[in-house]
Amino acid sequence: MVLEHAVINIRPGSNPEFEAALREAREVVAESDGFISLQLHRGIESPDQYVLLIQWKTLEDHTVGFRQSDRFARWRGFIGPYFESPPEVTHLAPVEGLV
Repeated sequence: MVLEHAVINIRPGSNPEFEAALREAREVVAESDGFISLQLHRGIESPDQYVLLIQWKTLEDHTVGFRQSDRFARWRGFIGPYFESPPEVTHLAPVEGLV
């Protein structure tokens, strides 16, 4: 399992629209092979900052299967207009014995 960790900063005050768009975009990413789950967390001290966590079966399910598909363009079409800056994306693997 691979965890995609994306820090997303949105345009100030566009929270309701961004969250509604992500609800729609979730359906697009959920169609992808290897998709397991999605969680969105909103900053308390910085309410225009979100952390998006998506679990994938493999890194390639995200970086190739999703990112290189037409679903990625549809996904970005929903949520991209709300970005203040490009998301910072990293991938994480579980640590044996601590998950």
